Amino acid sequence: MCLSVLLAWLLCLPRNLFKGTVYSTVVESAEGELLGARIAADGQWRFPPSAEVPERFATALVQFEDKRFWWHPGVDFLAIGRAFKDNIKEGHTVSGGSTITMQVIRLSRGKERTIWQKIIEAVQATRLELRYSKKKILALYASHAPFGGNVVGLEAAAWRYFGRPADELSWAESATLAILPNSPASMHPGKNREQLKSKRDRLLERLCKKGYIDRETLEASIEEPLPEVSLQLPNYARHYIEHCKKGERTGTGIQYFLQRAVEEVCDRRSDDLAEEGIADMAAVVIDNDSGEIIAYVGNTSKDRKRPGVDVDVASSPRSTGSILKPALYKASLEEGTILPGTLLPDIPVNLSGFAPQNFDHQYYGAVNANEALARSLNIPAVFLLQEYGVPKFLDVLRKCNISTLENEATHYGLSLILGGGECRLDEVTRMYSIMAVEATESLSAWYTLDALKEVNRPDELDWRLIRSVRKAAWKTGTSYGFRDAWAVGMTPHYTIGVWAGNAEGQGVAGLTGARAAGPVMFDILNLLPAETTWFEMPVGAGQDVKICTVSGYLAGPDCTETEEILIPEAGLETEPCPYHKTGEFVLPPAMEWYYRPHHPEYKGATRNTTTAAIAFIYPANGSTLQLPRQLSGEIEGAVFRAAHHNPETKIWWHMDGTYIGETQLIHEMRLSPAKGKHILTIVDENGETASIVFYVN
Repeated sequence: MCLSVLLAWLLCLPRNLFKGTVYSTVVESAEGELLGARIAADGQWRFPPSAEVPERFATALVQFEDKRFWWHPGVDFLAIGRAFKDNIKEGHTVSGGSTITMQVIRLSRGKERTIWQKIIEAVQATRLELRYSKKKILALYASHAPFGGNVVGLEAAAWRYFGRPADELSWAESATLAILPNSPASMHPGKNREQLKSKRDRLLERLCKKGYIDRETLEASIEEPLPEVSLQLPNYARHYIEHCKKGERTGTGIQYFLQRAVEEVCDRRSDDLAEEGIADMAAVVIDNDSGEIIAYVGNTSKDRKRPGVDVDVASSPRSTGSILKPALYKASLEEGTILPGTLLPDIPVNLSGFAPQNFDHQYYGAVNANEALARSLNIPAVFLLQEYGVPKFLDVLRKCNISTLENEATHYGLSLILGGGECRLDEVTRMYSIMAVEATESLSAWYTLDALKEVNRPDELDWRLIRSVRKAAWKTGTSYGFRDAWAVGMTPHYTIGVWAGNAEGQGVAGLTGARAAGPVMFDILNLLPAETTWFEMPVGAGQDVKICTVSGYLAGPDCTETEEILIPEAGLETEPCPYHKTGEFVLPPAMEWYYRPHHPEYKGATRNTTTAAIAFIYPANGSTLQLPRQLSGEIEGAVFRAAHHNPETKIWWHMDGTYIGETQLIHEMRLSPAKGKHILTIVDENGETASIVFYVN
């Protein structure tokens, strides 16, 4: 019999007292500060249980609720006897004898308060005392006791009533919260305030009498007013919180004071841009050393009412503009497709209907790859992607954990490098952060950052001339239709990504990465600790070779100007300079035609070379033309252009097999072809030919 009773007692307590209880989502900064919280699924502010109870609250609670808590076995028989005597004397219930341990059992069971239920609570309380320490029992009570309204638990109450954590509360505030669970429905800061203050002050006097506080502290505490209304909880990194696990306490790498400062910067800049119709902004800051996100702004100015204010743009797919170009440059270096300064074509091109243009609508003929990256020229990037291959580049991006590019390579085509795909700011910033980390060991990554440090700053300051100016390797991007503005910057220790635009996708004239996102990126950079070192070129990561100073290719036997640089091993397989023949630097005719105006030193061919002498300048092969009309309605025609190494050479023109004329010096003809497909052919005096196919709508 005794054994059965003992066994029943041992098994009377559930393993998980509060099984099924739902909690608020609580997210904390790297320093342990509260970033924000979300109400529990049952509509209660109930923070996940804490293991510790602040000393002031614990002292006040024990003195108010259960003076012999630290010594009794879960049931205080003296308190029960006193309560029984008082209740008989008054003829009704005026006090109870429940201990804090018994109240923990009652809170976990949620049963009506009857004599029988109190007996069960008493039995289980003695069992609970055997399972847990007194401190653990006190923590369970503090985490689940009601504090009035929909506030449950000490932590939630401290924030809702006083706006700070429980361990920072004063004696008066701690005493106030110690009283509330005794009758939370009838007395709380919003109800029966005079009665609440009277009880609080009596508890403070008891604490003074027992020696826990001195007379001066008592007098000051009694003067403290009660809180007026429930307060809003902190709400920093509000969109980031939505990604955290619901109903749990989550620690993050977000730095509390940096997060607040970044939000202030973004809100201020975003409010200014809103006057121009640019409503939204997002920013992500990553610590390169730890890989942690240390600041996250999913969208700005939450109090500025507008469509899209609640959209987390930092994790939303947006058209990339030019922001992926550094990844292509780095991948091309790694594979040996190019060397750091390889000349890339910058001429009109039409690739199956895709006719990219540079942002300034100019052509430069030929541009070194590192300069093309720094200047974010579109046409060289398209030529480079065509050479590298869209499927391979897509694979590179996916290996960088870019999750939004789910379609086949044919879906994106060469437009992928100019914004033909959509990416997330947080993932793009992560990709750049990894690139910054790799720059300590990878020549390809180092050369990429070395090119990006030459990008013109929005403030037009030169870090070489002004020591106080923060140095950064950075890149901007602007999507088609001025819908998305990007800027990502890197230093050895930090990577910052910024997006600006409209969450609902409206384009705005003048919305560019350099103008809208770039200044914000540098504002955030100025919030971070100053860095005294820069990325050092990795040693032993490649091989020293001679390259052609002009073309950037491996130096050939005819290259007259060379220099020695360190290149990735794969670069040894690239071809030697194709533009130096018999000691002369000669570009193909189309490249030459656009290159010469920007390079007065360029001489071109002065003797016979094996380079093709003739090429079309306009239109590009495969183009579709819309011929202009005069005011009378008559078709005006279009000017077709060609280039020749020797302008004095005569060129004969043929369209669809019919001779249409000849040119010399200036190789242009105004033509008015009929609608449909046409073939245009040119022939020079030496018999060299060039042909294109074009269409007229």
